Amino acid sequence: MSDYRKDLGKIIKDEKRIITDHIPNVYLSDKLGRKEGNATAVVLAKTTEEVSGIMKYAYENRIPVTPRGAGTNLVGSTVPDHGGIILDVSGMNRIEEFDEDTLSVTVQPGVLLKDVQSYVEERGLFYPPDPGEKESSIGGNISTNAGGMRAVKYGVTRDFVRALEVVTADGRVLTVGSKNVKDTTGLSLKNLFIGSEGTLVIVTKAVLRLVAKPETQVSVIIPYPDLRTGIESVLTLLRADLNPVAVEFMERKVVALGEEFSGVSYPRPDAGSYILLSFDGNRDAVDASVRKASDIAKETGAIDFVVLNDKEKSGEIWTVRGALVNAVEAVSEQEPLDIVVPIDRTADFVEYVNSLEEKTGVRLISFGHAGDGNVHLCVVRGDRDEKEWEEVLDRVLTELYSEVHKMGGLISGEHGLGLSKRKYFFNETDGNAVDLMNQLKEALDPRHILNDKKSYIR
Repeated sequence: MSDYRKDLGKIIKDEKRIITDHIPNVYLSDKLGRKEGNATAVVLAKTTEEVSGIMKYAYENRIPVTPRGAGTNLVGSTVPDHGGIILDVSGMNRIEEFDEDTLSVTVQPGVLLKDVQSYVEERGLFYPPDPGEKESSIGGNISTNAGGMRAVKYGVTRDFVRALEVVTADGRVLTVGSKNVKDTTGLSLKNLFIGSEGTLVIVTKAVLRLVAKPETQVSVIIPYPDLRTGIESVLTLLRADLNPVAVEFMERKVVALGEEFSGVSYPRPDAGSYILLSFDGNRDAVDASVRKASDIAKETGAIDFVVLNDKEKSGEIWTVRGALVNAVEAVSEQEPLDIVVPIDRTADFVEYVNSLEEKTGVRLISFGHAGDGNVHLCVVRGDRDEKEWEEVLDRVLTELYSEVHKMGGLISGEHGLGLSKRKYFFNETDGNAVDLMNQLKEALDPRHILNDKKSYIR
């Protein structure tokens, strides 16, 4: 162990940034803390050169490496299940350049999403990707191609990454992409690395695309008598060229949990479901969209139409939506899922979930992004012991993901696969596609030291 620490000390000169004894449990898991691995060392990198040095050392000595940022992952991608080195880049947290002329900002991977958003907004620009976890790091967002509520209008993280600096498994430093808007110059390695969950490279820098900061933003909550009526109205809203930023759906029983957890009350507790909309842009366009949305709501069976003009009340309503997973977790341990189905099948899928809940006796709580078919689903443990919970959860997930596949959906829209979803991914994915993914892994990391046996890796 002393030699191991001595070797690392040649790369990381500050010994306080190398942990080899009594490694804190937080480094051995993800945000949920239910899967725990082991490691020989944690290295807290501060520079690209340090990351490169660590990777060269690990590659030469065939030492597994688990990349880690803010640690908010939900599927075990940050669990060091093969031991080795945990390479923590959360200390690489500087915003390096704000380039107003190319509408871009260059950041290190450990910068938190909330800090990027506030930094650029203070300067009159806007970074739209908005996953629910604002304490997540940009590197983690890139590694999972994080989406969030604004995806229906703006897209996901991939749509806002212009360039990356990365370190390969053998320690080479590459820049892929550029500040140019267009690029057909060879294969898009940048887009290959985005969403790869730390299995191919380690991101050490990102150039992010920005847009103009919207002049105004307005939210609307539309209560409906039942879930299907509410969700089916979404297709009408989307076809009407209203260009909403976010379109969220929630059943009343789910909102009740959020209300109890947060102390905030939603309007019209007699509703069966709610559609929560937001619009942004110039004020005239936003006002016109709200008026048109009100007309469509009446035509599609809404029981009310509430414009959240009060900024504080609007914030409270969105806080409840953002806290739904935590509200469920406060009641019981749960497995958080992020299934995506074609948007015209969202209502069918949620009805299927409700029927599966009745059939299995397992509590299933669903809500999510109606505008892009991304259903967040909590499978609730209740009072089941560990053995029963593992068996029941596997049975429910196997059936659930099989139905998702039949509907043309996918088992992950935002969180990634990590350790938690590998089995179900292999069950439902074309073997030829899996083979190709693994060939790419073999080409980029032939010694399989980066996050091996996670996500798509056999």
